[in-house]
Amino acid sequence: MNFVIVGAGALGSIYAAYLVRAGHQVSLIARGERAAALARHGIGIVGEASFTARCSIVTQPEGLRDADVAIVAIKTYDTAEALSSLRGLKVKAAFSVQNGVLKNQQIGDVFGPEATLGAISMLGGDVLPAEDGLPGAVRYSMAGPTVIGETAGGDSSRVAELVDTLERSGLKARASDDITSVEWSKFVGWSGFSTLAVMTRLPTWRFMLDADTAMIAARVMRETAAVATKHGVKMQDSGFTSKAFMNASEAEAIKAVQAHGEKMRTSAPGFRQSILQDADRNRRLEVNETLDYTLAMAAKLGVQTPTLDLCCRVLRVVSRAAG
Repeated sequence: MNFVIVGAGALGSIYAAYLVRAGHQVSLIARGERAAALARHGIGIVGEASFTARCSIVTQPEGLRDADVAIVAIKTYDTAEALSSLRGLKVKAAFSVQNGVLKNQQIGDVFGPEATLGAISMLGGDVLPAEDGLPGAVRYSMAGPTVIGETAGGDSSRVAELVDTLERSGLKARASDDITSVEWSKFVGWSGFSTLAVMTRLPTWRFMLDADTAMIAARVMRETAAVATKHGVKMQDSGFTSKAFMNASEAEAIKAVQAHGEKMRTSAPGFRQSILQDADRNRRLEVNETLDYTLAMAAKLGVQTPTLDLCCRVLRVVSRAAG
């Protein structure tokens, strides 16, 4: 298959490296010094696997015309600008592995709703510092699945083909017949844990295990889930989020967060939320298209979100300070 991958950060690089190694044609859209280094030396993967792969590095995506699949893997605040250069690209399918639930609307505006698939990625990693002119390798720290589905629900042959392609490439993947629920359920967990990651600057398992921060995370998640439910979305078990504890007492929700933290202490002790990686590097944070989007929906739907509002204000300050 012919893939165009938008973004050469950790996720985009992992997808590109695995797919091209499996024999697929991959155009990886990158920019700046990283683009030049990747073109010269290839994509290095360490951690869950160790190999180097080479693919086409594209710095002027306006010239791209046709592909089977587009995968969007850039920061949410770069989406509008990045996709504006791809309006001449025709694809059979497009999906985003970005954070949040606004992404499908954005890619649908460019590639068309008929080409748009819903998706989440449970991969985790970070780009290591570049050294001696070499591009920073990607430390692949959490090998979770990519879940893909039709935005209208149900099964389809193209989703099945994509899942099979990813699995044959060495990545975990599965199809969902209710991807909207999966996306929101992941986003609920992401909202709670990303806010605490920035506020504590700790690896994920550490603040999940602590009773105080687990309580804050649980409250953010329960408030976000309330917005989703009012919006007509059914919560389900997905990654960090459990529909059982969302409907249980706060004490039970806190225990559920801590239980996930205990699992991560063993399964992914080095995992740090991508938003924490950005904060550590004094970069802008993904707030406006994610947490702020939830707050806007909450106001429209009449859902109270005091904990999320407070945490979001802290993250806005951190993001503004980064320029």
